[in-house]
Amino acid sequence: MSSTPGKAPTGAQTRLRRRKYPRYRCEFPVSLTLLSGSQHLHFDAHCRDLSEAGIGVLLAAELAPGEVAKLTFTIPGIDRPWLVPAVLRNRRGFHYGFEFLSLSPDEIKTLKTYLTTRDRADFDE
Repeated sequence: MSSTPGKAPTGAQTRLRRRKYPRYRCEFPVSLTLLSGSQHLHFDAHCRDLSEAGIGVLLAAELAPGEVAKLTFTIPGIDRPWLVPAVLRNRRGFHYGFEFLSLSPDEIKTLKTYLTTRDRADFDE
């Protein structure tokens, strides 16, 4: 172990998390169906941020990382609803982070185009 202290991160480094896919601010309702054994539990949630790989939602429920859900939502300005399987990867309070399990190439293209119109969300964490 070294006796010299490590460098503290700079302000810019602490404000911007290093992620494979940046998050963008979004606001729209999300319907969540939890696939729990033979039961399907339904919840209403609200999107707070979105990326090419997943979605962050506010949800008043107790879910555990690793649970699989079907997310249904309509991205503002895009006519058709999206039905996306996702796995819960993390939770902070009532904010849940879901990773999309499968998107078609057309959905990925549409999502990338939509995200270019949004503000980054990972500067204020």
